[in-house]
Amino acid sequence: MAKLVCGRWSKWIVLALWLGVLAIAGPMAGKLTEVQKNDNSAWLPGGAEATQVLELQARFQSDDIVPAVIVYERPSGITPADTAKATADVAAFGRIDGVTGQVVGPIPAKDGQALQVVAPIRVDADGWDQIVGVVDAIKETTGSGPAGLGVHLTGPAGNAADSAKAFEGVDSALLLTTLAIVTIILLITYRSPILWLLPIISAGAALIGSQALIYLLAKNAGLVVNAQSAGILTVLVFGAGTDYALLLVARYREELRRHDDRHEAMALALHRSGPAIIASAATVAIGMSILTFAEVNSTSGLGPVSALGIIVGLLAMMTLLPALLVICGRWLFWPVRPAFGSAEPTATGLWARLGGQISRRPRTVWIGTALALGVMSLGLFQLNANGLSTADQFTTEQPSVAGEKVLARHFPAGGGQPVTVIGNAAAADQIRGAFSGTPGISSVADPVVKDGLVLFEGTLQVAPDTPEAQRIVERVRDAVHAVPNGDAKAGGMTAMTLDINNANKHDNRLIIPLVLLVVLVILGILLRSIVAPLILIATVVLSFAAALGVSALVFRHVLGFAGEDTSFPLYVFVFLVALGIDYNIFLMTRVREETQQHGTRRGALIGLAATGGVITSAGIVLAGTFAALASLPLVAFAEIGFAVAFGVLLDTLVVRSVLVTALNLDLGGRMWWPSKLQHVPDAPEPAAVPADPEPQVPSTVN
Repeated sequence: MAKLVCGRWSKWIVLALWLGVLAIAGPMAGKLTEVQKNDNSAWLPGGAEATQVLELQARFQSDDIVPAVIVYERPSGITPADTAKATADVAAFGRIDGVTGQVVGPIPAKDGQALQVVAPIRVDADGWDQIVGVVDAIKETTGSGPAGLGVHLTGPAGNAADSAKAFEGVDSALLLTTLAIVTIILLITYRSPILWLLPIISAGAALIGSQALIYLLAKNAGLVVNAQSAGILTVLVFGAGTDYALLLVARYREELRRHDDRHEAMALALHRSGPAIIASAATVAIGMSILTFAEVNSTSGLGPVSALGIIVGLLAMMTLLPALLVICGRWLFWPVRPAFGSAEPTATGLWARLGGQISRRPRTVWIGTALALGVMSLGLFQLNANGLSTADQFTTEQPSVAGEKVLARHFPAGGGQPVTVIGNAAAADQIRGAFSGTPGISSVADPVVKDGLVLFEGTLQVAPDTPEAQRIVERVRDAVHAVPNGDAKAGGMTAMTLDINNANKHDNRLIIPLVLLVVLVILGILLRSIVAPLILIATVVLSFAAALGVSALVFRHVLGFAGEDTSFPLYVFVFLVALGIDYNIFLMTRVREETQQHGTRRGALIGLAATGGVITSAGIVLAGTFAALASLPLVAFAEIGFAVAFGVLLDTLVVRSVLVTALNLDLGGRMWWPSKLQHVPDAPEPAAVPADPEPQVPSTVN
């Protein structure tokens, strides 16, 4: 099979097929944003109570209604001119396309220093991002008023508009940032002005192909894609795809020194590195697919999107990249061309020397390294993954957050984001009594009755994005659920946040063990051992805990973040374990291969020497691509980007290279139990560790 990809004629067929695919896929990839769903239902858990309330609200209104809260403030006291300005604005708001129903206000604050107007904005399922245009129109309408009058727009519509602007251009921004990072790292890694282009081209082709496939599935098969999953797709395809490219190119470079014919060298490189690359991609794809079991829609949608990106990336790196490499020839490696018969530099390089140092006291090394990682894990006590308030979601202050603070100074803190209760109209009085009697609810508006249902809206006494507000919603639910024959349910923005946080905590408990189990099984099948997979899983968990601990300390004491999103541990775990296991597979498959020829001790040393450089390069590339997420002005993305980047570097530089190698050397053949590999005797150790001692016969064609 390997020869079909890189044969003298078949390489041109592979290239032609990919050019045809890109010609078809390119236009569809550009339409991916058209099928993204960023409305509330795309993020909420499917069966959550807040989701059910949203569905019931559709009987009262044909579209999603998102309130924009406009606050007029004059600290010295509202004047008649201020009131006239606000009244005129109310009339003008009603004429804006997208504002629907009755605009409420101006409502004076009890302290006489502010006025409040609530403008309901209509948002259909396919036009959530259009809310930005309506919010901008409202801001333009308010214009400049009497001197000294401050005007602020906040509420759910203001928050949504700020979030949409934060995601605006996210695909192109992430792509450009990722491209820049990968290009710089590949230039440093290869020290060649040309070679870096081929992994970039192949990764770009993979991204276009995966975006087109996801577009088709979203349009015709109901696959849910949002701005978050689309952004992560870019990072994932470039990061993982470049990792596979680095492994293949490194093995190809080895084989070029042993074979005069580059086609033969590539066929052997694919044959020897292909199983590790395929196993790595399968692990990531399956690990990501497990996210489909998540309750949170945004998380479950990320699963198939990520898995498809990995699969297409694998296809590109196993077909397009090899074809391009053999088409171009050895000159790509200029100025350091791997000439036939030249020495393999990894045999005496940095990683070979490090292996020699570790081999002197392997037990001391792995125990010391494990203790150091354990100390780093103590930072977990600083982890506060209980969700972020609206004000804490952005790395910079947003207009809606500033407006929210003004609103809280003069009006009930929950104004503009009511708790919604819907139940049977026959029990309306009892439902209203239970609702209004709940501690923390300041007032309940008049009911709306339709189709046998009654809808109430209540105002919270506290800010709607606080933990206390969520506890009030829980009390409201307990109260209205207890109404006989009421069949009442409580929703609203605070209830949505509560349900998302609860679902994220459930997903953490469910998906993390499932991913560990899947990775354990795959490692067991690949390495044909029981001991090795268990030890490798233990190192993965320790590495994850250390990365999370250090990240928590940095977030709190260096960056000053208020906490972490409830989905943070799950996302970091899945990315670190599913992607980090690549390095386990790259290292251990090579160690197993060399152990069969040279015994366990030399096999471990040769495996480290041969893969240390490529694993480090791959880790730096992956860390760099995830660090690109920090370019977005969103705390959740910045935290995921930092934690994954730091965790990957920790994994490649310390865990894989030092801890796992020391364990290999200390356990020896016991690492491979019950495989017969444990009985392979160690060959006499030469002065230098060769990369491949087998003599090679040159061919006549290059």
